[in-house]
This record gives sequence, structure tokens and C-alpha cells, in this order.
Amino acid sequence: MSNFIYIMVAGTFLTAISQILLKQSADEKHESFIKEYLNWKVIVAYILFGTVLLSNTYAYTRVDMKYGAVIETLAYVWIFIMSVTLLHEKITRRKLLGNLLIITGILIYRL
Repeated sequence: MSNFIYIMVAGTFLTAISQILLKQSADEKHESFIKEYLNWKVIVAYILFGTVLLSNTYAYTRVDMKYGAVIETLAYVWIFIMSVTLLHEKITRRKLLGNLLIITGILIYRL
């Protein structure tokens, strides 16, 4: 079961990367409507989403749903970390508190 949990944790990281790519693409100016949706960042982001969907479907064959739901909340933490480091977004009290609550919930559930 532990290898499948690692697959799901890796999936949360890939989900965060895809979210960052979509955010970067949305912040850029595009020459046309088509190029707004058909550029490398958007395409890679959706390929990552598809990969995560397939890998999670596979992982759920060996991981109980009760663990999967908790593992998937890690995506929010990864997105927070990446948005601060890569997109240079400000750390607000609400964002920090929300992520601390997620981490606390994961730790409590783990115990």
C-alpha cells in the first residue's frame, strides 16, 4: 500500500505544478483566443492533470478512500508553497492559517 500512497503524493505535487502553469499562462498576454488555450503551459498542465487522474485511479485500487481524501489535500499546501516561491504571491494570514489547518488535519488523521 505504501508505494501507492507515494504515487498519490506525487500526484498532488504534479497537480500543483499544473495549477502554477495555468496561472502563469492566464497572467500572460496572448496574440489570439486560440493561442490563449493552445500554448505549451496549458497543454502541459492538462497532460499533467490527465496523468494524475490515471495514476490516482490506479492507486485507489490499493489505497482506502479514507486515506486518499487526506492525501489529496496536500495539493493545496504545494500550491501555496509554489505560489509564494515561484509566483511571488504574498503570504496572507488567511492563506497561512488555512494551510496550517490542512497540515494539522493531516497530522491528526495520521495519529
